[in-house]
Amino acid sequence: MIEFLSQPWHWSITGILIGLTVPVLLIFDNKKFGISANLRHACAICFPAKIPFFNYDWKSEKWNLFFVFGILIGGFIAYEFIPNENPIHLAEHTKHVMESYGITDFSNIQPNEVFSWNTLFTMRGFVFFIVGGFLVGFGTRYAGGCTSGHSIMGIASLQLPSLVATCCFMVGGFISANYIIPIIFKYL
Repeated sequence: MIEFLSQPWHWSITGILIGLTVPVLLIFDNKKFGISANLRHACAICFPAKIPFFNYDWKSEKWNLFFVFGILIGGFIAYEFIPNENPIHLAEHTKHVMESYGITDFSNIQPNEVFSWNTLFTMRGFVFFIVGGFLVGFGTRYAGGCTSGHSIMGIASLQLPSLVATCCFMVGGFISANYIIPIIFKYL
């Protein structure tokens, strides 16, 4: 089983599974899918009824908390028990671009030049993780949901605001990947 799970899978398998999630949630219990709403649920559990924003029936959404808990457990199991013996395969152009940013170790799924405790306590790490994390959180709240909620569930249920939000996510990702990230990695 470990050997089967550790092999690269075709991208369409995940696409099909994500695609099937939407009708299953809508048909069986009219549930809405999204990851960022779980932060609100967690706060409602920890700070009961003192803040109006968290004063709602979070127990009706506990299935979504189990879903996120499953994501965390799955990530832990994959990291700890599935061997990462296959090198990461990147296009040559991508390798050259990353090398120009100072990223040269392609032996792991997360480059150590970016994801390490030492990097976190640098100006680059501060901007990349702290400022970037704040902007992601702010944008998620401002947009009324995250990429999974809008792009998967919202578009599938034909919501125009989700289509607009997804287009903005894509434009923001393009600008970030092509203009902002190079500045952060070259000058910080």
